[in-house]
Amino acid sequence: MSNFSVQSQSLNDWLCYLESIHPSDIELGLTRVKQVAQQLGLLSPRGKVVLVAGTNGKGSTCAFIEQMILATGATTGVFSSPHIIRYNERVRINGLELADQYHVDALRFVNHGRQQTQLTYFEFNTLAALKLMSDHNVDYLILEVGLGGRLDSTNIVDADLAVITSIDLDHQDWLGDTIELVGFEKAGIFRANQQVVCGEPNPPQSLQNHAQQLQCNIAYKGHDFGFDIADNIWTWRSGDDKTVGLPATKLPMTNAATALEAFKALGLSLNDEKMRSVIANTSLPGRLQSISTKPEVVLDVAHNPQAGGYLASWLTTQDYPKVHCVCAMLGDKDSQSTLSVVAPAVDSWYFADLDCARGAKASQLAAHVDETTVVGNYSSVTAALAQAKLAAAPEDLILVFGSFFTVSEILSN
Repeated sequence: MSNFSVQSQSLNDWLCYLESIHPSDIELGLTRVKQVAQQLGLLSPRGKVVLVAGTNGKGSTCAFIEQMILATGATTGVFSSPHIIRYNERVRINGLELADQYHVDALRFVNHGRQQTQLTYFEFNTLAALKLMSDHNVDYLILEVGLGGRLDSTNIVDADLAVITSIDLDHQDWLGDTIELVGFEKAGIFRANQQVVCGEPNPPQSLQNHAQQLQCNIAYKGHDFGFDIADNIWTWRSGDDKTVGLPATKLPMTNAATALEAFKALGLSLNDEKMRSVIANTSLPGRLQSISTKPEVVLDVAHNPQAGGYLASWLTTQDYPKVHCVCAMLGDKDSQSTLSVVAPAVDSWYFADLDCARGAKASQLAAHVDETTVVGNYSSVTAALAQAKLAAAPEDLILVFGSFFTVSEILSN
């Protein structure tokens, strides 16, 4: 099937092809993908590599690091996943998506080079992203780990800087059902004597032990760096360094603080004025993204208890008369724990079936909250949002969350 590349194909044709040639979405392990990367000359990028792992906050941390680096005048490539609407979202060069043809050419290059080696969809994505960054000769490659860390395909490259954003239970079937096991998988991106930034304030012992064994130069949030908030203005501090008067942002400030520490670990700096501008203007689709007003509709991809906790804490800082929640989740997520932390801040629920193979039924989700707060169960996220809009007053908030698929359904319509 590798001769698929002989014909000129659209990007959509290529993505359908990738989905068809490997029976599993996930196959952890680095042997196959590293061998292909070696053959393609992708294991030693010219630029510095930043590898970002964590349960939550990877995307926003990558975005903050990206924008900080761009503000210095250096060039960047970012690989992140999953995408919300378009595959092109997965790779940004200097903050911008690339046209389809760039991705087609990169996928063709990988497909030809792999010969008979089987690769998963995500492994193809990773190698194609490395090829695109190599073609654009970027100064900094920022790679977001897809799942875990130790056996994720992004970990084939020896990073100059490793970043851990947060650690909590998610993907237990793959990563283990204890924080210590998850921490070990995340710490698998570390290398001997490497610069590491850990934004998890309570890192498991497994991570700390691994960093110590490898003699990593690691900065821990709460010990080596942190931030203070007062009246929606915050201050980042790290050793003798301090940046004051940073503006509040809808993206978690803990991720901005972690990104600042990573930026410092790369030996880079900006004056306070430029840094304030970067923090104020960095955003990411699907992360507390406001798409309309009267009533305000906000989208978020939160899909596990830790992310739900952030949503709940954000809601407590808002002053909407009522909060209406539209929620759809995957069936293999801990929906009960996620909904339980958000529920105290919600006045009414509109649950929806998620139209994908792993999607949970609305009725399953509704069973986890007070039945008196459930307005209804709907066949689609779009239908649930339409009903919420009919019920909400202009001053209310409608929060749509639960999955990348949930947000995608709204932004695609």
